[in-house]
Amino acid sequence: MRVASVPLKSVALPYEHGGWGLTLEPIALGLLVTPTWAGLGLGFFALCAFLIRHPLKLWLADMRQGVHYPRTVLAGCLGLIYGGLALAGLLGAALQAEGPFWFPLVLAAPWALVQLFYDAFSRGRHLLPEVSGAIAMSSVASGIALTGGAELGMAFGLWFVLGARAIASIYFARAQVLRARGVAVRRAPIYGVFLLMFLASLCAVLAGWIPKLAMLALLILALGAAHALSRPPVPARVVGWSQVAFGFVTVLLTAVGIKFGL
Repeated sequence: MRVASVPLKSVALPYEHGGWGLTLEPIALGLLVTPTWAGLGLGFFALCAFLIRHPLKLWLADMRQGVHYPRTVLAGCLGLIYGGLALAGLLGAALQAEGPFWFPLVLAAPWALVQLFYDAFSRGRHLLPEVSGAIAMSSVASGIALTGGAELGMAFGLWFVLGARAIASIYFARAQVLRARGVAVRRAPIYGVFLLMFLASLCAVLAGWIPKLAMLALLILALGAAHALSRPPVPARVVGWSQVAFGFVTVLLTAVGIKFGL
C-alpha cells in the first residue's frame, strides 16, 4: 500500500479546535508578558508537542493492535518530524534562556504522560486525559515567562490562570455537548467548579500571584457559562469557538493586568 493514498491532513493535523486554543493561549500569554527569542523557541516546542499528539496517537493505537495501515508509516514519519522540530525549539530556548524555564515543564510532565497513556488506548476524549493535557500545556506560559527572568510567583500565576480557565471550560464544554445530544446534565457540579475557580483566583490575587484583571477574566468566563447553561443547547462547534474566544479574552486581560499592575 502507498502512503500517498492517505490524506496528509487527516494524519498531520488534529481536528479538535478546542485543542488549538488550549495550545496557543499559553504561548500567546507567555510571549505577551515576556517576549524573548528563548520564549519563542519554547512556544515552537509547545506547538510541535501539540501537533505530534495526533500522529503519535494513531501510531500507538496501530502498534497496540498489531496492525499496519497505510497511515501507520505516515503517522510514524510525521511523529519523527514533529519530534525533531520540537527538540530544535527546546534547544533554542535552552541556549538563550535567562531563567529556569524547565522547572514548570518538569512539574507538568506527569500530566502529559497521563494524556499520552490514554491516547495510546484511544481514550483521549475522557475527562481525566483532557484535563491532564490542559494542565500540562498551560505550564508553557510559565516556562516562557521564566526564559526572560520573570519572578517565579508571577510565572506560576500564569500557569494557574490558564489551568483554571481550561479545567472549568472543559467541564462546561462537555456538559454543553451532552445537552446538545439530548442528555440530561446536572448543573450544580458545573457551577461548583466555576465557584471553586473563582475563589481560588481570589486567593491568588490576594497572594499577589495574578493581577485583578485575570480574576475578572475568570469571572466573565463563569458568568458566560452560567448564561449559556440557562439557554437551549447549541452545536458543539459553537461551544468550541466560544471557549476559544473566552480563552483569548483571558490571555489579553491577564497580560494587560500584569503590564499595568491592574
